[in-house]
Amino acid sequence: MTDITKLTISETLQSLRNKEFSAVELTKAYLQNMINGKRYNAYITECGEKALAQAKIADEHYADGSNRMLEGVPLGIKDLFCTKDIRTTAASHILDNFVPPYESTVTQNLLDDGAVFLGKLNLDEFAMGGSNETSYFGPVINPYSKDKNLVPGGSSGGSAAAVAAHLCAGATGTDTGGSIREPAAFCGVTGIKPTYGRCSRWGIVAFASSLDQAGPIAQDVRDCAILLKSMAGFDAKDSTSVDLPVPDYENFLNQDIKGLVIGLPKEYRPEGLNGEVATYWDKAAEMLKARGAIIKEISLPHTKYALATYYVLAPAEASSNLARYDGIRYGFRADNPAQHLDELYINTRTQGFGREVQRRIMIGTYVLSAGYYDAYYLKAQKMRRLIYNDFMEAFKQCDVILTPTSPITAFPIGDESMLKNPINMYLNDVFTVSVNLAGLPAMSLPIGLAQNGLPLGMQIIGKPFDEGTIFKTAAKLEADAGFERI
Repeated sequence: MTDITKLTISETLQSLRNKEFSAVELTKAYLQNMINGKRYNAYITECGEKALAQAKIADEHYADGSNRMLEGVPLGIKDLFCTKDIRTTAASHILDNFVPPYESTVTQNLLDDGAVFLGKLNLDEFAMGGSNETSYFGPVINPYSKDKNLVPGGSSGGSAAAVAAHLCAGATGTDTGGSIREPAAFCGVTGIKPTYGRCSRWGIVAFASSLDQAGPIAQDVRDCAILLKSMAGFDAKDSTSVDLPVPDYENFLNQDIKGLVIGLPKEYRPEGLNGEVATYWDKAAEMLKARGAIIKEISLPHTKYALATYYVLAPAEASSNLARYDGIRYGFRADNPAQHLDELYINTRTQGFGREVQRRIMIGTYVLSAGYYDAYYLKAQKMRRLIYNDFMEAFKQCDVILTPTSPITAFPIGDESMLKNPINMYLNDVFTVSVNLAGLPAMSLPIGLAQNGLPLGMQIIGKPFDEGTIFKTAAKLEADAGFERI
């Protein structure tokens, strides 16, 4: 590894401004890391030539003083974001030859701010999964792996692994039920899911439209603040985008948290909670208390229904969104001859979708069917409102909520307990899905290493569009935790 690739984004920008190295030199160093780090399988598509061309332009901007906010910063892009003239697969066979003729709003924002795109990062197929094992292009390997190959978490596993292994300076992710926060926790990096509507969904391959939200994954809290400022903003092309000014999130990082009320939900400490997870949760609360914050127990009474609610609503929306993949207009089409249109659809989707995607489509179609709509989908929508109401009541008593990100650390690829019973995999989302159901912002940052040497993440949940309070809380927790990145 070359030293310049271990710099944070803020350090990289300072060095580029000081002419300590050029954007081209920096990009070449990351491209070399990508060659050396092939075993992580973090990238689906690499864009070396395009990246070097972008870096050359960045150097010209530094030379004439017209450099932009992210000028020359090499990023990895989760392969769920459409990128003009660059293959976008969603890690699925059904899209493995799709090259979009347009750019997603989020990636266009990053390009407009001078970022360099190194390539498209691996993920769970259509973002459906918690371990990055459902990708058509094979699983991503967690950089913390030693004797056994460990999962990086999902679905943004390629993004988290690439940042942890210094294969990019930062990355985009998406979060539908924890898909930024869980991989960040498993790989010892930092990621934030902003408030629903803060970042445009236009040009992002849809999983569950009322839950999906883009956000950054980076080495530390400051880097996430820099990236989110670029990624966020109103977009008339997305009907769910909210027209609110985007703060300069870096301004929050040095703010005091004295008097800030931190809520600890009692429902997030169930019987059998991993002892190390509970211990680090208590330590994190004590660190914030030492900074002058007030720790208060709160209640989120409908938490126990969040997983069931999520796994009704998300598959329902997925079954609707994925109906567009029919082998007719674009993407993969089955080769075997079809006697009629329905058979073409069946053959294409059977061969094009992986097992987890098929499972969720079937669940979603079932809960939306005439005989079960009221019993499942409608009831889940009502429960979603109660979960949202719980958070709003809690925020009358506190400013942010502190919880663990995941009940476990990274587990081995091919873990039998997860593969044989998908419910075990879904249970890993127990601390994250309620945030998506309520549309709230939440960040995961590394708090320490468990006895097995693997990272543990802590989650900070904020009020709608109050990412700033999350950032100032996370900055203090990060400083006191002193987590050392690999």
